[in-house]
Amino acid sequence: MILLDYHNVVIEETLKQPIVGLEPAVLEMTVVDFDGVSYRISTPQSKNIIRFSMLMQCFKELIQWGAQEMLQKEYGAYILPQTESGYDFSLEFDLQKLPEDKEERETLVKKVSLIKRNLLAQPFERAFEQQAQYEAEEQTNPTPILMQIHYRDQETIYIQAQYDRVTVIFSTLFKEETDRIFGRVFLQEFVDARRRPAIQKAPQVLYSSKDPPLEIRHLTEPQNENVGYVTFGEVREKTISQIQLFRDYLHYHIKCSKAYMHSRMRARVQAFLKVLNRAKPESPT
Repeated sequence: MILLDYHNVVIEETLKQPIVGLEPAVLEMTVVDFDGVSYRISTPQSKNIIRFSMLMQCFKELIQWGAQEMLQKEYGAYILPQTESGYDFSLEFDLQKLPEDKEERETLVKKVSLIKRNLLAQPFERAFEQQAQYEAEEQTNPTPILMQIHYRDQETIYIQAQYDRVTVIFSTLFKEETDRIFGRVFLQEFVDARRRPAIQKAPQVLYSSKDPPLEIRHLTEPQNENVGYVTFGEVREKTISQIQLFRDYLHYHIKCSKAYMHSRMRARVQAFLKVLNRAKPESPT
């Protein structure tokens, strides 16, 4: 089992030398993340000017929940007035105008590598603020907005604040029957984990393979038997980064499990073939 990084390692390593080391370079590359988010790093004008562009399927939805304010706050000095064609958002770095302090440049590179995480964090932070307000005002039966983030084709994250918790629902699509079986086994472990004394403080997790949770049952989206729903309750702010990677974490380990089982099956077949070969009677002389 591994935990995936919150930041994009390729972006960090690509920008570290020119931005942190102030070494001009010719760059022309496209990076695609686990969930289909696409980045382009290029130097279209000169080696001293680096352009960073991002394409994200749910970018416009995130803008509704405060992403624009976050981008202006964290990256305002580097935002391009006119976004690069084919992308949702662009930054530009002039190596001759970067901060003189090396630590500040290192922080800048880290922030750029975390841009997807920071964008997806906005609806979560908004929900936490709403939940704190409901609790402070003792609104035990609030009517919060159900925030929908269509971050992949046919897959959605639903976020809703309640009086005593923030509920996060993932709908995830299993394209193969074996993936659905593995996914059900893994997700049932998440559901049962809270029963163990050592981790009873873990967030409540619910899983359904067909029927959507009550929070989203009123939506008119067609039901698909290959779609599973995972509900997290009582999510804390420190888990925002981790919960964003839940879908990637799940499907990564499904593929790892399938690869391991296939390797064991091949090894067992090889062992059976050796037994059969030893069992062949010797030809009479």
